Formats: sequence, structure tokens, C-alpha cells
Amino acid sequence: MKKLIFALSMLLFPAWSQAKVNVVATLPVFGALATEIGGDRVEVKSLARGNQDPHFLDAKPSYVVALNKADLLIEGGLDLEVGWLPAILVQSRNGKIQPNTDGNVNASKGLRILEIPGAKVDRSMGDVHPLGNPHAWLDPRNAKLIAANIYQQLSKVDPEGQPYYEGRLKDFLGRLDLKMAEWEPLLGKIRGKRAISYHKSFSYLADWAGLEIVANIEAKPGIPPSSKHIDNLLKIIPQQGVKAILAESFYPKKVPAYLSEKAGIPYLMLPTNTDEYGIVTYFELIDYLLREIAKAVG
Repeated sequence: MKKLIFALSMLLFPAWSQAKVNVVATLPVFGALATEIGGDRVEVKSLARGNQDPHFLDAKPSYVVALNKADLLIEGGLDLEVGWLPAILVQSRNGKIQPNTDGNVNASKGLRILEIPGAKVDRSMGDVHPLGNPHAWLDPRNAKLIAANIYQQLSKVDPEGQPYYEGRLKDFLGRLDLKMAEWEPLLGKIRGKRAISYHKSFSYLADWAGLEIVANIEAKPGIPPSSKHIDNLLKIIPQQGVKAILAESFYPKKVPAYLSEKAGIPYLMLPTNTDEYGIVTYFELIDYLLREIAKAVG
């Protein structure tokens, strides 16, 4: 009788027999994509918050604990998290999620990378990424590939879930294709317009949307602008017909606000991640960005 009750319970409550895959993402947007693919078979935790600079994160002991318990790690690659992730990966003592293992997703794998330096990089150039611009997820074409990368590694760490993950990947890609068609009217208002950005965070979004980023407030990545550079930007704005200033909320606000006031153009504080401004899904993130930029430049 006990065996019969146990068998019936496994049929009625199969989730009890399936421990969830513990997924840790460096950024909330990667966590959102993992949820799209993993569904009910995964438990997702993101290390950074949406309003934090992914380049410069204070590595907390709780991050090491999370990594130690992870079955799968999703990182941006291209040295996006090089200032904090390698050290805590070592401290985690979790061999399953180290680079080039089945439990590690390098989100940049297979992507078309922008802004790869043509010369040898040194510190005089600022915080230049020698492997190219790592902010690749804001191009929906890249989001498809990142989702596929997550699917591939999830299927390796949880082979029994492969058919489930494959179905969810197909569903996500189908919904993303529909949204890309829906975004066309907004893209029509953005294409060919010009903007400046604080950091090179919007390069991939601009490449896909047809927005021209003609200058950055940082003359060199990671280095605050000089007075001379700010004066030069005030000349560039009218000369180039710049319509808006784009910046993430964690960057200093004084210079973009000054430029906005002097030049009479909008200063947009924009998210580049989920987990900010009430944004939960990847679709909501791109929706928000396109709406705000189209409103400012259209």
C-alpha cells in the first residue's frame, strides 16, 4: 500500500521529484532571458541590480555563496564583469560553473561584436574593452542568440529538460519576431536621428534601430569628461543636429543635465537592464527604450 501511495503521489505531484536548476546571472537581463527559457524548471538569481554599473560592482560575500550553489552561471563575456567576477568565481570553489564548462553561459558567444579595437589597448585609452563592446543584449537580434546560448547550456546541465527548454526557446523566438514587427513604427521615428550618450552602452541598440550616436560624454571610456570636451560637445550638438542625450541612471547627472539645458535638447535617463523602472521582461525593456527615444527624437 505504501508503494502504491508513493507511486500515485509521483504522478500527481511530479514537480516534487524534479529539483530546479539553480541559475545565477550576473545581470538581471540575463536572468530575465533565463526565465524565458527555463520556465518552471529553473530558479533564477541575479547578482547585480538593474540600476548598478555592471563594470564596477562591489563583490559581496553573498555573491560567493550564490555562485557556490549554482548549477549554471550566465555572464556577459567580453570582459564586461572582469573587474569583479573572476575573483568570486575562484572563491566559490564551484567547478561546475567555471569558464568553458557545461555550467557556464558566455552570453557573447556567436554574436556580431561592435567596436573591437583596431590597435593594442593600453590604460591611456581609458577602460576600453579589448574584445569589443560588451553591451550586446540591447540588440534583439543578439537576444535571440543569447537565448539560444542559454538553451544549449541548460540542456547540458539538465538533459531531461531539453524538450521543455526547446519548446520555450521556440516560443520566445516567435514572440520576439512578433514584437520586432510591432516595433517598426517606433523604429521609423528613430532611424537616421542623432544622439549623444554618456557611455557606449547604447551602441548595439543604435545599430539595430538606425540611431546615430555621434559622440559620447566620456571622451575615453570610464574617464570623466574635461571642460574642453564638454565645450566641444556643445558645438557638436547643433552642428550634427543631435536630438537627445542618452545616459544610464548610475552615471553622474551634472554634465548631461548641463548639456541638455545649454543645448535645449532632452536628457533621457534610460535603463539598459531589467529590474529598473518596474521593468521585468526583455520585451518590456526594449518597449521602454524605443518609446522614450522615439518620443525625444521623433
